[in-house]
Amino acid sequence: MLRIAVFVSGGGSNLQNIIDSINDGDLKDVKIARVVASKAGTKAEQRARKHQIPVSIYSLTDDANTAILLDQLTADSVDMLVLAGYLQKISPQLIRAFPDRIINIHPALLPKHGGKGMYGIRPHEAVLAAGEKFTGATVHTVNEEYDQGQILLQREVKVLPEDDAESLQARVMSEAEKIILPQVIQKFALAKKAGAAPFVSDI
Repeated sequence: MLRIAVFVSGGGSNLQNIIDSINDGDLKDVKIARVVASKAGTKAEQRARKHQIPVSIYSLTDDANTAILLDQLTADSVDMLVLAGYLQKISPQLIRAFPDRIINIHPALLPKHGGKGMYGIRPHEAVLAAGEKFTGATVHTVNEEYDQGQILLQREVKVLPEDDAESLQARVMSEAEKIILPQVIQKFALAKKAGAAPFVSDI
């Protein structure tokens, strides 16, 4: 069983997608051991509590909070961290604690339209401003540089002539993010079950 902690900051659409994929049996041998929210009161936190998933509120500005969170993740026997719309930079302590076992979903085809400040609607605005014909989503490992980790999986989405940033964001979510994030998590689960160490190595 792959035990994951899902990090969230906002509405929690990707969190809900993971929950639904587990409940529907599409995502096997995976359990969300904890949800970590960057602030209290988000819809993502509400989604977690509705499904009786433990929630931690975690601020990256305090090393003491990082130590507390690491203790919680250890107690939860968490195998990997999944950043699903998490808008803060991951601390070096967490990266060292989970080497090659932190993944992020980014709403663009990296290395294009990534980096500091490129989150939420901004990548979609940048895609339209650049006149791109295709965009999509990327799942990648997380290191100490924004969006610079190893690309694990991408899925393209066509940019339509009538698209604005909001419509493009919605389609990237439904046609790319919703599909590839569970696929990568499932690969980690299968790798762990097979005894791969580290279990990201063949993904």
